[in-house]
Amino acid sequence: MPVLHSAIHKIDKKPDGSPAVLHLGAAEQVESQARDDLMSQLNESYNATAGKGWGFFHSESGAHPLSGWLNKYLTGSSDFLAFSTIAVEHLVKLMEESNLTAGGHALFCHYQQGLTEYLVIALVQETEAVTMTEELHLMTVKRLDLDHIRLAARINLSEWKNNPQSKQYISYLKGKQGRRINEYFRDFIGCLEGVDGPGETRTLLKAFSDFVESEDLGEESAREKTQTLVSYAMVQAKLGEPITLDELSELLDEDQPKSFYDFIRAKDYGLSATLPPDKKTLNKFRRFTGRAEGLSISFEAHLLGDKIKFDEEGGTLTLCGLPTQLTQQLKRAKS
Repeated sequence: MPVLHSAIHKIDKKPDGSPAVLHLGAAEQVESQARDDLMSQLNESYNATAGKGWGFFHSESGAHPLSGWLNKYLTGSSDFLAFSTIAVEHLVKLMEESNLTAGGHALFCHYQQGLTEYLVIALVQETEAVTMTEELHLMTVKRLDLDHIRLAARINLSEWKNNPQSKQYISYLKGKQGRRINEYFRDFIGCLEGVDGPGETRTLLKAFSDFVESEDLGEESAREKTQTLVSYAMVQAKLGEPITLDELSELLDEDQPKSFYDFIRAKDYGLSATLPPDKKTLNKFRRFTGRAEGLSISFEAHLLGDKIKFDEEGGTLTLCGLPTQLTQQLKRAKS
């Protein structure tokens, strides 16, 4: 993860209502192991944080100027420090107008991962830690709390420039700190919500379940393909990369690498060729399967307790919302 440019500024904002005080970094962060470790940890923490939104830039305007400033930096009309400075000044202005008390260190990092360039912007709080001096005395120090990032966004610069019609080149954290704080930071980025990550992931999993059913796969084969899908999607989430349908299709069946992709397109699930993985949704997706004496049962874990109820003492399952085709078969058999 080569760091191309990075800068850090500090915003002092006390809860007593006094104006925020901005301490600007005098220069970019110099190249060092400490800088690279910090930015790498920031990236890893961002990827690991569940609950993200996905979107794209508003049209550049006085209310949403960040994309214009970013474009000037990328085209060489300004340097990175100047971009980060004007951006953090705008952030403080919005913070004051919203009467919010969340200050912290504003981290700006332009880095490259593989062939893709990103810009991550995060507002990071400080926390205390205990360290040991050379004389073996305990000492309390302050450190950046990268384990609990509340406000952050990442812009896929390569996607923005090469595919401006995309609606998912910006991701941002949707934390639990409150709607007003989330919206103020999203306004700072100038981001319109574009892709529903959890919804897209649920649709993908529904398409996969339909595919498994249509292929009439055996229990072991279905389990293996489910594990392949979840493992691939989780790796992509950890890397901060989207799920690519044709790549997933190849992983699911090396002999017929287009079968799952063609199935999705034929059924028209409305999925994009790439979609952002949602870890919470993926964590809920497991399949319970079993087969005995002519009875084969397979269902997704998230249906348990809703459409499927399990009586542990009686050893029975109660199914609700049966498929129409199965219901019709049962009615015909009964008559």
